[in-house]
Amino acid sequence: MTSLTKTVGVWPTLVYLNGQAALQFLTNGLGFELVASYPGAADGSVAHAELTWPAGGGVMVSSTDAQSEPNEFTLLADQAQSVYLVHHDPDALIGRAIGAGAVVVRGLQDSDYGSRGFTVRDPEGNLWSIGTYAGE
Repeated sequence: MTSLTKTVGVWPTLVYLNGQAALQFLTNGLGFELVASYPGAADGSVAHAELTWPAGGGVMVSSTDAQSEPNEFTLLADQAQSVYLVHHDPDALIGRAIGAGAVVVRGLQDSDYGSRGFTVRDPEGNLWSIGTYAGE
């Protein structure tokens, strides 16, 4: 039997003002699994964290105070980002996200292309769309 290993080649990267709070929201609110987290320059900061998504893929997270000097990535914390997540049961996930501090932007709905999902805003303004659509 041949085993195929697939490397994840796309890692959205999000920079937060409060990296520790972001990790809590992403794990407790959305269901990401924290794989690695490295401290930054400031006490409690996140220089680099990797979180995997149960259906595949993941995101990387850092905080603006991870380095002693701002760089091109720290500017991202001032701009809302958007990420789409494939989930088999968005109806079960929306309450968890709200309980962790998410604000509903688009409630649960069915799309004309066969997906069911919703969109929430995390505590720092980033949009997270969760749906059953897994691509063509």
